[in-house]
Amino acid sequence: MASRKSATSGGYKRKLSGKPEPSEEQKNDINEAFNLFDPNGSGFMEAKDLKFAMRALGFEPRKEEVKKLLAEIDKQETGKIAREEFMNVMATRLAEKDINEEIMKAFQLFDEDGTGKISFKNLKSVAKELSENLTDEELQEMISEADRDGDGEVNQEEFLRIMKKTCLY
Repeated sequence: MASRKSATSGGYKRKLSGKPEPSEEQKNDINEAFNLFDPNGSGFMEAKDLKFAMRALGFEPRKEEVKKLLAEIDKQETGKIAREEFMNVMATRLAEKDINEEIMKAFQLFDEDGTGKISFKNLKSVAKELSENLTDEELQEMISEADRDGDGEVNQEEFLRIMKKTCLY
């Protein structure tokens, strides 16, 4: 029913490995965020500034998330984060954030009645609009495949999971 997205949509690209890769603009944004916390140009920023650098990129990181990232980035516990490490981690996160936002925009198109869930009726309506000739059984199978909590509908989390699983984004 849904066609595959182009490999360069939404400001990100996918590497052959399937991992998203940020656009040049996103790379520049990441670099600028790093530079805010590396005023002397040493190539390092203080680990305590990670949360603020992430906020500069539009993230709202929780304390646990920052701790986890610090453990990943600053393995020697130097209290410093190298530019390259920051660039790599934030590039992946920024590209992933863009993908999630695109998927959620698609979700809104299916959730015509604004309930926060995609029902059989919603899916049937979208299939009809797209001139997809799918039987009720095929549509129900699609709902069942995505529906993890067994309520007969697809919520945002389930939609995000199935879209990523099927590599439609």
